[in-house]
Amino acid sequence: MTRYMIQILILLNINLFAYSQKKVAITIDDVPNTIRTKYYNKPILSEKIDSLKIPVTIFINEGLLYQTNIFSKNLELLENWAQKKYVSLGNHSFHHSRYSTIKIDSFKTDILKGAEISGRLAKKYKKAYDYFRFPFNDLGKDSVQQVQIKQFLDLKGYQIAPFTIESSDWMFNCIYEHYLNKGDQIKAKQIGELYVDKTLDYFIFFEEIARDEYNRDIRQIYLCHDNTLNTHFLPILIRRLKKRGYKFISLENALTDRVYKQENTYFKKWGISWIYRWINDGAKRIELMKQEPSMVKVERLYDKIMNSD
Repeated sequence: MTRYMIQILILLNINLFAYSQKKVAITIDDVPNTIRTKYYNKPILSEKIDSLKIPVTIFINEGLLYQTNIFSKNLELLENWAQKKYVSLGNHSFHHSRYSTIKIDSFKTDILKGAEISGRLAKKYKKAYDYFRFPFNDLGKDSVQQVQIKQFLDLKGYQIAPFTIESSDWMFNCIYEHYLNKGDQIKAKQIGELYVDKTLDYFIFFEEIARDEYNRDIRQIYLCHDNTLNTHFLPILIRRLKKRGYKFISLENALTDRVYKQENTYFKKWGISWIYRWINDGAKRIELMKQEPSMVKVERLYDKIMNSD
């Protein structure tokens, strides 16, 4: 857009945000999904998004490789992800433990163990392996814990992988799989469509906060998981985001946005968005969190299903 066009838009009082290029990096946790069920043999998520030709970063939980008794097949599944040109690799630990609940030495061991196979795959396919995402995005229960582990990650050459948007896809997935197990395709489809709609609501919500805070669109980072729900509905979400004007970029590209140079000001264990972590005013942070799109109906349904199983 030329300076002349911008001046015209300003004179006409047209919102420049509508004309800016929105960008997002897609990041996928808990790879690989090694749970095999009657409704999740094929296709796998990595195959479904092949045709979309967008970059993604996966965060590997190596403990999942040992979750079933077919290690060789699970390793093949992970390598299927790792060899793809559009896929970047990150460490998500081995046991997926909450850092705030275990000793730091145990967590350090978990990080190192979580890199044994995926680190070799990164070398095999000539890829970087320098991002770490905390399980549950639990960075530690206080500032002391957070500083201690950051020093260790810096020493090992890891950058903490942030996110700005997530929509509890894990909760939707539990409900979705519940309906699939019951053979209720209609309700399963409804919950999948609700997941897409709610996620778009979260994108709009965090777009508005970012514009209020920084007077511009920022490069967003979306967090989701390698699960059955996303196998069927992440491609739909991506198409909907494209219609909203999003361009899909790598995590590395997203992190070049200067907003990610800000300091984390949140020193509790809860895995909140980095947009909140950058807000130093705790009261303002809480007030904004109260304004998030409502998930009450989904949470109630999830609780009902979990209590009935």
